[in-house]
Amino acid sequence: MTFERVEEAAAAVRRRCGALPRIAIVLGSGLGDFADTLSDSVATPYEHLPHWPASKVIGHAGRLVVGSVAGKRIAALAGRAHFYEGHPLETVVFATRVMSRLGVTQLILTNAAGGINTTFAQGALMIIDDHINFLGSNPLVGANDERFGQRFPDMSEVYSRRLRGVADEAAVAKGVPVSHGIYIAVHGPSYETPAEIRAFRTLGADAVGMSTVPEAIAARHMGLEVLGISCITNMAAGVLPQPLDHNEVMETARRVRGSFIALLEGVIERL
Repeated sequence: MTFERVEEAAAAVRRRCGALPRIAIVLGSGLGDFADTLSDSVATPYEHLPHWPASKVIGHAGRLVVGSVAGKRIAALAGRAHFYEGHPLETVVFATRVMSRLGVTQLILTNAAGGINTTFAQGALMIIDDHINFLGSNPLVGANDERFGQRFPDMSEVYSRRLRGVADEAAVAKGVPVSHGIYIAVHGPSYETPAEIRAFRTLGADAVGMSTVPEAIAARHMGLEVLGISCITNMAAGVLPQPLDHNEVMETARRVRGSFIALLEGVIERL
């Protein structure tokens, strides 16, 4: 049933968007402005696409924009569905599966994250080198559909070494400072406790968030090349002597808008 629904959604995108993308970008909380920079674009609200899950989170516009950057056709997903909203993980990764069926071969996943690494500053951009799945589940649980991928996909290089190198080159060319680190995904929606953050730091995590990992797993299941970028919009619980607030996430994302867009454009130019 999932495969057929994915195919229906992909067919709807094909009818609406003309030339199909080979690169897709999922835009995290407060980072959706990039979608407005695409030229020759066609925007479609998620509710106009069959079976497409809505996101009700502030900072997620809920629309698919297909357009061009540097002469390349791009699909920008302004908003995503989250596990903490009550969606099953197969729904969380629905859009990722549609992108693959459209012919997308490279997926850029972005998110707003909390900084665990105390050398990070608010507004830092972190290239994800690897992840820790602390969601308590996996989007591949259940019967495997071989039309998506094999039963036991390899996860030794979820985030493409090649694309990480491309991102580093783009950062230098655009004058955008970047760091590298490990992203840990948690269920949410409550923010983490200071004790949890200390534990995650011990595990080797540099940033924490509530998304990205399910999409990355599903993308690798289907053979897509993945790049992950976290915007460190706030320091994690206990790092600073202040409570956490989603408004702070949104404000920091707005502040780094220019650097974030420049980095994405630089990456796309090199793909």
